[in-house]
Amino acid sequence: MHHELPDLRQVRAFVALADTQSFTRAAESLFLTQSAVSHSIRSLEQQLEVPLVERSGKKIALTQDGVVFLRRCRSVITELEQATQEIEALKRWGQGRIRIGATHTLCEYLLPTVLREFKDCFPRCEIHIESGDTAELMNRLEEAQLDLVLGLGGRVPNWARFDTIFEDELVFVVSAQHPWAQKEEIPLEELASESYLIYAKRSETYRLIRNHFEGLGMKLRTTLNLGSMGALKEMARLGIGVGILSPWVAQSELEKGQLVRVKISKEPLAREWGVFYHDSKKLSLVEDTFMGVCEVTARTLKTSSQKNRLLER
Repeated sequence: MHHELPDLRQVRAFVALADTQSFTRAAESLFLTQSAVSHSIRSLEQQLEVPLVERSGKKIALTQDGVVFLRRCRSVITELEQATQEIEALKRWGQGRIRIGATHTLCEYLLPTVLREFKDCFPRCEIHIESGDTAELMNRLEEAQLDLVLGLGGRVPNWARFDTIFEDELVFVVSAQHPWAQKEEIPLEELASESYLIYAKRSETYRLIRNHFEGLGMKLRTTLNLGSMGALKEMARLGIGVGILSPWVAQSELEKGQLVRVKISKEPLAREWGVFYHDSKKLSLVEDTFMGVCEVTARTLKTSSQKNRLLER
């Protein structure tokens, strides 16, 4: 059901009335006539279909509904004031600054699109980017040398907050000539005898993969631990081993049929990507926008890699 929202004049009048407990003083504080304030309150009550104030003689008291509504009104006004101040500051300085840490994979596949969109919103914002693995970036975040870290969730230290931006899953990728390319499900004994190409041994992803295979009761044989996704995809394409990665990273190779995706056992190997920031921090408009852009970009990455999956069937 779509309700019409109260307008800001009404909200301001209501907060002023609650603060001063008098129509006269509320009107003075807002530089309005007293009848304008009473009119605002009346139309607010009509719109919400509940009485907000009890008028007895000269005295004004809030009803139960009025008390509940007041709390929300205060936070709305605070948010708006903050947003106005931030926009003012951005206009005045013509920029903000944002320091972002991101894993190498995100730097390569997600950030270029994010930054292009973000630059449209804040053309003069100064952007600093550092890439590294999640653990070392988290140290920089703790020391306040970064504002946001884009990485894999899973282990969130007690001083940090983590907001999920998107989820993905890991799959096997093999060359079109590989015997697995034709299979729906890979038997366990074949899983155990194959050699794997895995990205960065120190990464959070490696930990996830290792735990997943141990859960299946087998030790993972890695032939190659690679420091670059590009190298990993190339080796898989040449048939040197089975790559383990997320489809959105190999989108173009999968589309061209240079690589084929194969499902990892019955349990999907899911990951959560998101943004870490300091628990004590209130996100600025710039940081909030950055996160919003990340979310939209990740969604488009994922939907195009899901389309590929439908093409394969």
